[in-house]
Amino acid sequence: MKRKLFIGIGVLAGIIVFAVIYNSNSSTADDTAMFSEVKFGDFVIAVNTSGELEAKNSIDIIGPTGLREFRIYEIKIEDMVDEGTRVKKGAYVARLDQSQLSDKLKTLTNDLEQSLSKYTQVKLDTALTLRVARDEMINLKFSVDEKQIVVDQSMFEAPATQQKAQIELDKAKRTLEQSKGNYVLKKRKAVAEMQEAAAKMSVNQMAFDKLTEKKKEFTVKAPADGMVIYKKNRWSGTKIATGSNISMWDPAVAQLPDISQMISKTFVNEVDIRVIKKGLDVELGLDAFADKKLTGKVVSVANVGEQKPNSVDKVFQVDILINESDTTLRPTMTTSNNIIASVIPDALFVPLEALRSQGDSITYVVQRSGLSFVKKEVTVGETNADEAIILEGLNQGDMLSLSSNDDLEGEEIIRLKYTVAKLEKAR
Repeated sequence: MKRKLFIGIGVLAGIIVFAVIYNSNSSTADDTAMFSEVKFGDFVIAVNTSGELEAKNSIDIIGPTGLREFRIYEIKIEDMVDEGTRVKKGAYVARLDQSQLSDKLKTLTNDLEQSLSKYTQVKLDTALTLRVARDEMINLKFSVDEKQIVVDQSMFEAPATQQKAQIELDKAKRTLEQSKGNYVLKKRKAVAEMQEAAAKMSVNQMAFDKLTEKKKEFTVKAPADGMVIYKKNRWSGTKIATGSNISMWDPAVAQLPDISQMISKTFVNEVDIRVIKKGLDVELGLDAFADKKLTGKVVSVANVGEQKPNSVDKVFQVDILINESDTTLRPTMTTSNNIIASVIPDALFVPLEALRSQGDSITYVVQRSGLSFVKKEVTVGETNADEAIILEGLNQGDMLSLSSNDDLEGEEIIRLKYTVAKLEKAR
């Protein structure tokens, strides 16, 4: 009986000891999580953004150009090789929809046939008209000769008869001269009509030949060796792939990037862009390779902002040139960019969670003082995404509460000019 009692007491004591140790550890962990020490050192002001890798230099794989003159403004991609496919110069890349081209070719074929028919008709009409005019001149020449014979024979006739014969001869000569003049005009007119018909036929023929030649470009081929990377639509930001339309204002189907030099293209909001400038150092990470760290420099900052899709926010494009050349880097990979705007040495700083405000003018912290807490006014300097510089009110090593501390709600804030005296009194 006593043995069972001792065993029970021992088990109970063990449970109590375990509970005490567990609560002690939990309390320590909670205590660490709920407090932060005022730090001293270099304060880094950085802008964190995400970006997307693209080659600094690349060759566009171009579809057919010059189709706007035929009122073709967009073409659908029927098929395209997979992104990342390595191709040789002249290799197949994509096939474009030819339905609009076929319709235009049918129209041009009809126009060409009509112009050819018109040319032939004008040619025949011209030949017939000029032949009739020539025959008329020959007949009028015969008439003049006949009238001349009559004049010659009338020399022994009465003067009135001679005069009448001469008048008939003059009329015949005049008609002949008019016919010659009309023939010259008809010939000029025929030449002009032939030139017009020939010009129209030539224009239609050239358009037909040009569009027929463009048909070959609807099978898009690589202009050089490289890896095919899908290009983003300039307006929508989506990748151009099978089923997408390409615009005749930007007929690029895809790109062949030079991956020896890569850029991270990122966008910075209008609040942070004021601290970004060319030449700033950047620390980069890759979402695809979490353990890989890269460095770079800002090489371009847009002067004009642009609207983010489906948002009212304005952003500015910033290009970051990667210092390292790495074969694992691929276009469209996502990067995390830490742009170092400035570094302030020998600064006191605290987490932003430690700062509180009363009204619009007082910023304070909750500082641990022995076993109690005091609300203490501070002067805040520069801030970054996580921390803030403290210009007045704290010292290195001070412990600050990160919790809400509702029990101090009614306590007075120790203002900066009374800080030392009131803190000593509080202790």
